[in-house]
Amino acid sequence: MKIPRLSSVAVVLLTSLAISAVAQEQKPVSPAEKNYQAGTSPLSAEPMVQSTNPKAPPMTQVEFDAARKIYFERCAGCHGVLRKGATGKPLTPDITVGKGTAYLKVFIAYGSPAGMPNWQTSGDLSEQQVDMMARYIQHEPPTPPEWGLADMKSTWKVSVPPAARPKKKMNNYNLENIFSTTLRDSGEVALIDGDTKQIINIVKTGYAVHISRTSASGRYIFVIGRDGRVNMIDLWMAKPDTVAEIRIGLEARSVETSKYKGKEGDFTDKLVIAGAYWPPQFVIMKGDTLEPLKIVSTRGMTVDKQEYHPEPRVASIVASHFKPEFIVNVKETGKTLMVDFSNLDDLKLTEIGSARFLHDGGWDSTKRYFMVAANNSNKIGVIDAKAGRLAALIDVGNIPHPGRGANFVHPKFGPVWSTGHLGDESISLIGTDPVKHKAQAFKVVQTLKGQGGGSLFLKSHPKSTHLYVDTPLNPDAKLSQSVAVYDIKALDKGFKVLPIAEWAGITADGGAMRVVQPEFNKAGDEVWFSVWSAKDKQSAIVVVDDKTLKLKTVIKDKRLITPTGKFNVFNTQHDVY
Repeated sequence: MKIPRLSSVAVVLLTSLAISAVAQEQKPVSPAEKNYQAGTSPLSAEPMVQSTNPKAPPMTQVEFDAARKIYFERCAGCHGVLRKGATGKPLTPDITVGKGTAYLKVFIAYGSPAGMPNWQTSGDLSEQQVDMMARYIQHEPPTPPEWGLADMKSTWKVSVPPAARPKKKMNNYNLENIFSTTLRDSGEVALIDGDTKQIINIVKTGYAVHISRTSASGRYIFVIGRDGRVNMIDLWMAKPDTVAEIRIGLEARSVETSKYKGKEGDFTDKLVIAGAYWPPQFVIMKGDTLEPLKIVSTRGMTVDKQEYHPEPRVASIVASHFKPEFIVNVKETGKTLMVDFSNLDDLKLTEIGSARFLHDGGWDSTKRYFMVAANNSNKIGVIDAKAGRLAALIDVGNIPHPGRGANFVHPKFGPVWSTGHLGDESISLIGTDPVKHKAQAFKVVQTLKGQGGGSLFLKSHPKSTHLYVDTPLNPDAKLSQSVAVYDIKALDKGFKVLPIAEWAGITADGGAMRVVQPEFNKAGDEVWFSVWSAKDKQSAIVVVDDKTLKLKTVIKDKRLITPTGKFNVFNTQHDVY
């Protein structure tokens, strides 16, 4: 693509944009952060009306629809569905019309040091598309449709009713060592036997399954796609497959099942909860059929400026082990909701404010404290599930992204939980024992130096002496195709690099071949890694012997299309990480 030379006016505009952006953001954004934030949204295919603004430059219906598709595929992840701002700045007409088309074209084309990608000079958008986008964001943002109870029930299917399901396990699989593996771009999950390394079944699901969660009993796996589709998979069937499904929204990320058993009653396997990005809400469903029972909106005030936000997306959800509660983390408002589900007709919500924007996280080793990343604030919030309060707010590195984190016993500071970062190479180790190690509790006790930024997941296991850290979004291929592994007993010695992509034995045409998400088997003596290639390229899963750090086996199959997350049934069921 031929890039036009900058005019003197454009140079002035670009300079002022860069200065303004730096002043607003106060820090540059790494390539890893840009790759992470600029994700596509399933809403690009949803029908929306064209909203006219008499002050905005004219657009044809064809241009508007094309620009809307580009926006949801390229921009909504940062700026929000309604363009009110999320990790990116607001792009509403009250701001953009005053800037004008020429100014906006330069901003979109050349980006800014504060994190706006250079869409035109990178070759991602043409000059004509940049002009179209500059005009589009001066119009009123189209609003996607809401998604209520009737909409959910229209998609709800129970293919095998509870009464018709097996009364006992009808297969010979070691269910506790099955891996539910996301096949991101094919809209499937692969159920892989962790003992034999063979694929048991490929289950059709929603697009880009984000997580798999195991029921408290270990019988069911629940997966949720980014398009809001939830599948309930019965592991007792002769060939495990979907027995119920529903679409809980138009874009989503999180699902969880009830795990509490106590004086208030036995709620194990009784309820399922799923949270949506759009509409901003969560829904509680029956645990055996996914019938929707209760929908709760998350729209409300932000924790810091106490300003109304129309699009607070539901991020991570976990089930409390201390009370009949779900812990729902709301991204844009920076709030954690303790949802008491003991009586759905009299639902009680406790609101805990921490920091924006809440994202992923996991339990400490006692499963009392939920450690959640507020990645835009560079903090970890500690939610005390027993006391129902914020126990601490901890400063960490740049853009923490722990996945579920990693628990292990530090040789000096006792039990710790750890997180890697998208924006820098640090790995923060946080003390989690307020009883025997009170002085170190909920403080960063040590910061390790990793390979580099762009880390998405790190993992350990109670039976392992190693900590594994991936860097799949680092722009350096050597880093994105390998993992760092630390000896927990000698953390000061640094890390050893395992060349996972090289071990996969994929030819050079495998594309990016990003290595992502270490996951242990039940026994804790194997670690599985996804070698995530393009949709039309070969991918693989590499299995490493945890004791020797040597290659154990490589799982290759033409059906393994873009494998990413892998969730061991036992470890997910019991929150082992």
